Amino acid sequence: MSKLVTLAEAIQKFVPDGTSVAMGTALEAAIPFAAGHEIIRQGRRDLTLIGPISDILFDQLIGAGCAARVQAAWVGNVSAGLGHNYRRAVEQGLPHPLSVDDYSNFTLALALQAGAQGSPYVATRSIEGSDLLEKSQVFLKATSPFDGLPVALIPALRPDVTILHVQRSDEEGNAHLWGNLGVSEEAALSARQVIITAEEIVPHSDITSDPNRVIVPSFKVAAVVHQPAGGHPSPLPGFYNRDHAFFAEYHRASRQPEGFKVWLTEWVTGLPDHAAYLKKLGQARLDALRPTAKALAAPVDYGA
Repeated sequence: MSKLVTLAEAIQKFVPDGTSVAMGTALEAAIPFAAGHEIIRQGRRDLTLIGPISDILFDQLIGAGCAARVQAAWVGNVSAGLGHNYRRAVEQGLPHPLSVDDYSNFTLALALQAGAQGSPYVATRSIEGSDLLEKSQVFLKATSPFDGLPVALIPALRPDVTILHVQRSDEEGNAHLWGNLGVSEEAALSARQVIITAEEIVPHSDITSDPNRVIVPSFKVAAVVHQPAGGHPSPLPGFYNRDHAFFAEYHRASRQPEGFKVWLTEWVTGLPDHAAYLKKLGQARLDALRPTAKALAAPVDYGA
């Protein structure tokens, strides 16, 4: 059964106010910027944002007033530092106060893994002695019944929806993602629903020709969106590289609230959709990000 819808339809139906949303789960790559921008256009509020580093997408959602809570390891601009909107929300309550649950990348992965496997928590010693454990309102200190030594208990995270941007998917939502996966698989399996945005929609036979590359099975997927360049300005292996200049431009523009408002109108709220965003970006700029050489994986023979 085809689950193909427009991006606006997917966000309208599956990301209502108050939703917990996991995004940016492949770390610096494959960040679903197009989906995040549509969330902003639709004026969603009181969202809980879940992700590892999230890069500037979370900063944009925070500045646009969409987020009430963040559960993440870091919020900012990987090439420039902490996000300005994030800092204003935490330090000054602008545009409104933001609750923050601090994770490390590893403990966030453990929390999503616990959610994926149906466990209430996962035990770890990776943050013993850190301020993360001492100050956390989420993690619990415990004693292992096996060796009597201290452990930290990381409760499961189960997002209402995980949004993944992938290289290709069939119409049912069987999606291929390659490159650095980060915690994409854990985030998809722990979520109640998944939205897939894909560079290409391909026949089901293309997916089954390489079954080990499927990041999430179709029964977890609520909607599939054909969204070329849906990860810009983040990179997507095989399709486009990171637009470093875009990140730098955003960091400068968002340094002051007034500058961010101008940027948001220019690049998000003043545009009707991602197609208009790409038109504004310009084909030449996007083409300049395309890979200049092939880096093919070795062939795999599954036999017959």
